[in-house]
Amino acid sequence: MTERQSAFAQLFGVEPTVRAQAHGRVNLLGEHTDYNEGFVLPTVIPGSTRIDLAPHANLLVRAHSDVDAAGAVLEYELGSETRRGLWIDYLQGVTQAVRAARHDLRGFDAHVTSDIPVGAGLSSSAALTVALLRALRDAFDLAFDDVELAKLARAAETDFVGAPVGVMDQMVCSLGRAGEALLIDTRSLAIEHVSLPRDSEILVIDSGVPHAHAGGDYRLRREECARAAALLGVRALRDIRSERDPRLEQLPSVEQRRARHVIAENGRVLAAVALLRAGDSAGLGPLLNASHASLRDDFEVSCPELDTLVALAQSHEGTYGARMTGGGFGGSIVALVSLGLAESIAELVCAAYAQRHARSARWFVVQARR
Repeated sequence: MTERQSAFAQLFGVEPTVRAQAHGRVNLLGEHTDYNEGFVLPTVIPGSTRIDLAPHANLLVRAHSDVDAAGAVLEYELGSETRRGLWIDYLQGVTQAVRAARHDLRGFDAHVTSDIPVGAGLSSSAALTVALLRALRDAFDLAFDDVELAKLARAAETDFVGAPVGVMDQMVCSLGRAGEALLIDTRSLAIEHVSLPRDSEILVIDSGVPHAHAGGDYRLRREECARAAALLGVRALRDIRSERDPRLEQLPSVEQRRARHVIAENGRVLAAVALLRAGDSAGLGPLLNASHASLRDDFEVSCPELDTLVALAQSHEGTYGARMTGGGFGGSIVALVSLGLAESIAELVCAAYAQRHARSARWFVVQARR
């Protein structure tokens, strides 16, 4: 704490009065279902984003991030938020959303540190916005609960930054707990905490291929899903319960495949929750494997690097199942492996991956509560 306070004082000439943090997340199952009003099953990861903050009486915001290579203190005034294409846009999006919701807000100084890899599909942006909202809530005694906090964080990304994300990331960063998966119904925002299995470990491997939700491919998938729902005459693809629904045959090929993934993925999430309740790690494996095949073939959001990592992980005895996780087009994979084997499997997978793709992969383990 002393070192962080000293860094803050060197930047802003005062000491922080508030500290907040938010963990990143990995999605176990339920990919591209959140913006289709479906079901998702993420869990928080050890990595987090931390914010030290000192409020003041004027409208000036000054912010610094250790993740920013330029290392500059950036500034803006409340009420004059303007997109710059920089990391501070997430802070600007938050303050704009908070003020639009009629919460009383003043200026502040903020220092951001994080050990969540950017572009790895592990919700570094959601962790940043949730951590900032927690800090602002404490600093200015703002009256919003954790669900409303998640909605404000999502508004910051969608309305200001321009990334058309669903609400899953912000919900789990705001409401997730270590050692548990968080079942979220993204239509009603109802949640259920489900214990992770104690006889297995969750292994996450970052491919080193960055992805971005604001990119065109992610946006295109959203448009294709919305078009499929409109052609089917439903509010969202969540309203189609079976991938064998005969109405799907009437869709154009692309929309049919997109819809088939979303419908089947919702079913996999609900099946996974039942298996988690039963403590059946082995039963979860085929669901993870099927999810990856669907994301690769029907939704077409994987890439050669992710496919290699998944295949390598699946090839090892002790791996129950593996799939890409996150929005796709890069990012990370998640694997469920037998207790005590995550480290050895990760080292073998990363070594083989480096030989095939000349890239370095990073990994970590999400532990269930023992």
